[in-house]
Amino acid sequence: MQSDDDFDPNFTPQIVLSAYCQGIFPMGNDQGTIDWYRPDPRTIFDLQLFHVPKRLMRTYRQGLYEIRINQRFEEVMWACADRDSTWITDKIVRLYSFLNQRGLAHSVEAYQDNQLVGGLYGVALGGAFMGESMFYRATDASKICLIFLVERMRERGYVLLDTQYATKHLATFNAQTIPRIEYEARLNYALTLNCRFD
Repeated sequence: MQSDDDFDPNFTPQIVLSAYCQGIFPMGNDQGTIDWYRPDPRTIFDLQLFHVPKRLMRTYRQGLYEIRINQRFEEVMWACADRDSTWITDKIVRLYSFLNQRGLAHSVEAYQDNQLVGGLYGVALGGAFMGESMFYRATDASKICLIFLVERMRERGYVLLDTQYATKHLATFNAQTIPRIEYEARLNYALTLNCRFD
């Protein structure tokens, strides 16, 4: 099993987890190094205000996809990285896979005929889940994973779902954009909670 000593001394699991606790997150760049971000404003889902369009909720309830957790975490990461330009580098995959093995990073996966067709992943600390990326290979598969994620978070007492930046896709579900100072206050509270994702 890997330890912090097996990683770049400037990019270890301990550094990444400490950064998340301060509202900072990493992204890889084309030069193979890591940049750090602390956006203002910040986009989140307030779990009480999360909205699912009626058509999509019908699809979710039909059980078109089988949902699993943490079965193919690294494959989900590589699928999220499979695009023209990505911040998910080898270094990012290696470190987050380590966090997954330690029970700190998680994937939600959608399957159809036992084939992985969509998913998302992120880091769970206290009562916060920091969503990192998602992908789909079948209609609505990533959206179904997001709905599952929110339902699971509600059931287990989580209070904060961080999505970092606003997108049209997230706006569909009523994502909220808030000042960084408010985000950090919500984060500080969430970190006092003792929630278990899996």
